Amino acid sequence: MKIENITTLAELKKSGYISRSIKDELRDNLRAKIKSGLPTFEGVHGFENTVIPELERAILSRHNINLLGLRGQAKTRLARKMIELLDEYIPIVTGSEINDDPLNPISRFAKDLITEKGDATPISWLHRSERFSEKLATPDVTVADLIGDVDPIKAANLKLSYADDRVIHFGMIPRANRCIFVINELPDLQARIQVALFNILQEGDIQIRGFKLRMPLDMQFVFTANPEDYTNRGSIVTPLKDRIGSQILTHYPENIAVARTITHQEAKLDKQQSESVHVPSLAKDLLEQIAFEARDSEFVDNKSGVSARMTITAYENLLSTAERRALKAGHDTTTVRLSDFMGIIPAITGKVELVYEGEQEGAAVVAQHLIGDAIHTFFPAYFPKIEKLEKDIDASPYAKVLEWFFTETGFELLDDTSDDEYKKQLDAVVPLEDLIQKYQPDMPLEDKYFLKEFVLWGLVEYDKLSKDRVEVGYQFKDLYSSYINKL
Repeated sequence: MKIENITTLAELKKSGYISRSIKDELRDNLRAKIKSGLPTFEGVHGFENTVIPELERAILSRHNINLLGLRGQAKTRLARKMIELLDEYIPIVTGSEINDDPLNPISRFAKDLITEKGDATPISWLHRSERFSEKLATPDVTVADLIGDVDPIKAANLKLSYADDRVIHFGMIPRANRCIFVINELPDLQARIQVALFNILQEGDIQIRGFKLRMPLDMQFVFTANPEDYTNRGSIVTPLKDRIGSQILTHYPENIAVARTITHQEAKLDKQQSESVHVPSLAKDLLEQIAFEARDSEFVDNKSGVSARMTITAYENLLSTAERRALKAGHDTTTVRLSDFMGIIPAITGKVELVYEGEQEGAAVVAQHLIGDAIHTFFPAYFPKIEKLEKDIDASPYAKVLEWFFTETGFELLDDTSDDEYKKQLDAVVPLEDLIQKYQPDMPLEDKYFLKEFVLWGLVEYDKLSKDRVEVGYQFKDLYSSYINKL
């Protein structure tokens, strides 16, 4: 018999349905996925050998879980992905506020209904997408919000005394019975509210006011938190921490490839934008490297972390910067330029927490430093390393490029110049073409001009050229020619 055709308790019993706790349900479905070789947390990248195995062990152990990590480490995503390990549908007593199991009711409403109607008790089916509840912990959350309280309006309408348990209004947790319940940023929950969770986690029952309720809730708790050494808003009280079965540490992507995959997956781009703006592979790598640089920067508070959301929003800004330039020039398509990276500064400044030295520098200046550091890091992977002190300058691979700038009065790349003019300006620096042909001969044609500009920015980072911001672009010069020309 199909699920939708089972509408009474008698039909449910006849179907042979067997009740399981949610922890057993998660465990059994996880076992089946692992056995069949199917991915368990698809779409979560970089955790395959670290976080996910620990999470799987916690589920197999039927533990409540605390995901501990800095912001932007996919903690909430992991919790939401657990929905996929639930059965597609489960039966509930129709009208029950707390998703009563028809074969194992726990609320007074469900017990009374089954006593009254017996096998004719109506049942409904709850889809797994509706079996996920989430609450962001804030200082104003109350016990009544989470667990419940006496409802004077209900008491008045039903003409019941406050001693009758039917006047109880259930909070979020009882209403999430037989569901996954997530409390985000657990340390932000006041200590007295955390204490109210003790019984639910250990004994599975709830206490509301003076009522002697014995309601063994069936729940999978997932908590998320930032490391206690970072958050100064609160902490997880020790007895509560003791009741959480597994604490799992999350982390940021460990390499550029994983970071790129995450950014590409999460960036909100429409088809038109994706097709009209070409992003060179080097540009994507540089964008991710900025986050790596930020996590090691002396200007950024590493206890706060640098969220993966930074590179996602920066990538969106990068494409929008190029798109805007193309629209102003009347082009249908364009390619990202290195100077377009200045358009991602608002995405960086809003995502990094600065230490005192960083505040003194200024958020925008720190963002520019991070972009420069990323270029500095990547440059030796594409071109010969630049030594600080070179014995024979003429023998340097960059000698002809530097000589070109020495003889020229200046070279400007304007922000909104057309693609044709941009290419013409870079082609004028003839030694750049020779340099790329020698060291990056296999570079795709559509990426070549980005690489030419990358050389100029790299030479600036290694103190071989100077770069100044003009009103609508950048001017590149030889370090010493301007000084000599003044003599």
